[in-house]
Formats: sequence, structure tokens, C-alpha cells
Amino acid sequence: MKHLEKRAEVIFAIRNFFQNQGYLEVETPIRIPTPIPEEHINPFESEGWYLQSSPEICMKRLAARGYGKIFQICKCFRKDERGDRHLTELTMVEWYKKDYSYMELMNECQEMIQHVASSLKSNQIKYGSYNITLDKSWQQIKVKDAFDKYGSISMQEAEAKGSFDEVMAFEIEPNLGLDVPTFIYDYPASMASLAKLKSDGSKSNLSNQSQSYQNKGVAERFELYIAGIELANGFSELTDPVEQEERLKQEIKKIEAREILAKREIKNSDKAIKIPEKFIKELSNMPKTAGIALGVDRLIMLFSNAKTIDEVVAFTPEEL
Repeated sequence: MKHLEKRAEVIFAIRNFFQNQGYLEVETPIRIPTPIPEEHINPFESEGWYLQSSPEICMKRLAARGYGKIFQICKCFRKDERGDRHLTELTMVEWYKKDYSYMELMNECQEMIQHVASSLKSNQIKYGSYNITLDKSWQQIKVKDAFDKYGSISMQEAEAKGSFDEVMAFEIEPNLGLDVPTFIYDYPASMASLAKLKSDGSKSNLSNQSQSYQNKGVAERFELYIAGIELANGFSELTDPVEQEERLKQEIKKIEAREILAKREIKNSDKAIKIPEKFIKELSNMPKTAGIALGVDRLIMLFSNAKTIDEVVAFTPEEL
């Protein structure tokens, strides 16, 4: 009961922060015809459509239509994700701001969490054996430097060997955000298919389609960690529809290669992985924008000092 009470307080504080900042709260459909293809996310099918893994498609379309400051607290669904920190049905807060960069969005994310902490009459998170201070300067470290400091190999080596995620999960993440929250930023382009590239901006020359965007340096993407737990993922939005479509095609190739490797049958043509065409069509109207998704359940875990995510939801999937 105490965790559900804390949950209500946290969600109230999140909403209060955005309302005070002049954001418009929006609701978009959770059931969509075509999700954004992402290599590591498996969506749930729903009568030929899909349950959203994130509200980003519809929220970005709203941003492209002139909605400059929007947020949403909603349910998202991710297949095959279940563990102490994972739910197949999760609660997320996602927000977008016009004329913002990913660096500015880091600061606003910090302000939002500090606002939640203040509403809970606290300036720190006590999680397990960690006491994480929230009212001091938060750490910002480049991905490359994090690999050099904590990893057994460099970022470039990990990317070349296909072990980036493994090194991140087992060697780097456990060291992040143990004293103060930590932002890790400037991800390899191959790890940020929806983010603006830092090397040459969101407008890039794709005349040589054989050259993958993955070889174009780093992207303006960040993640937030507290007590070694990944909490948020944000970036400066890619607004070039031609480049975005090309990147998503490459994501589809990676998904299909994964399915073949797992010896799963590739879906037939009427259910094949597709590009969300209406999203691509509207993307050219999106101004400079930064967007972020933050896991509400995990934030509540941290503020509740709960060992597992199961403790901060009313029902787990197994109880239904």
C-alpha cells in the first residue's frame, strides 16, 4: 500500500511539473497500425495493428503540426520484456519541446526529477546501499569516455564486435549514478536511429545510399542512470524524412537478420515489418525539437527503495 501511495504522489508531481512549465498534456491512441521498427523492441500485435511501445509516432506528428510543448503519461507495451526492472506493460512519461536540444533537455529532465523529490520532501534517493544526492550537480559523461573508464574495450571496438550492449549492461551501467544521477551522452549513430547526428546535423547527404548512417560518428542522444538503473532516453530529433526513412529501412534489415538468426519464420508479406509512412510524410514539418521518454515505474522504484518493479504496480502480469 505504501508503494502505491508513493506512486500516486510521484505521478501527481510529474503532471504538476509539466503543467507549471506550460506544457499541454495530450492523449494519443495506444493501438497503432505501424510501429517504428526498432531492433531491440518487439511490439504486441492487436488484430493486425500493434500496441504502442512508445507514444512517439503520434506525439512527433503533433509536434510537426505545431504543438511546441507536449507531454503524456501513458501505458506502453513491449513483448518479451519481463524481469526485476521490466514489465511487458509499463507506464511512461514522454515529452517534446520545440527549439530545444538534447543538452537543454538533460537540464529539464533534472529539474523535473528534482521537482518530484521536492514534492516528496526529499533531496536524495536512498536505494539499497546507495545514497544518491539530487540537489548537487549531476554528472554528464560521454559514452566514449564511459567505455574508456569502465569498459574492458573501447566504444569503437565494442561497436565493431557487436558487443556494445553487452559491455554497457554488464560493465558500465552498474557504475553509473551511484552518488549523483548520471547522464551518458553522444551515442554511436548505430545506436540512435531516430536522433540527429552530431557530426553533420539532421540534414545529411544520402546520395550514396550504400554508406550506412551507422558510420557517421555520434548522435545527439543521452540516457539517464540512477543507482545503475536506466531511467530515461532522450535526443535531439531527426527531422529529415529522407534520412529517417533510410535509417528505418536499415533497422528493418537488422530485425530480419535477427529473426533468421533465431530461426524464426519471417512474417509473410501482409504482416511484414513496414515503414510508418504517415509519420515520415509529416516529419519534414517538424521544427528543431528534443524529445525524451522516462520510465515512471522505475522512478517510483527508486523513490520507494523497492527491490523490484513488481512492488510498485497494483498487479503484475502473473497475477492477472
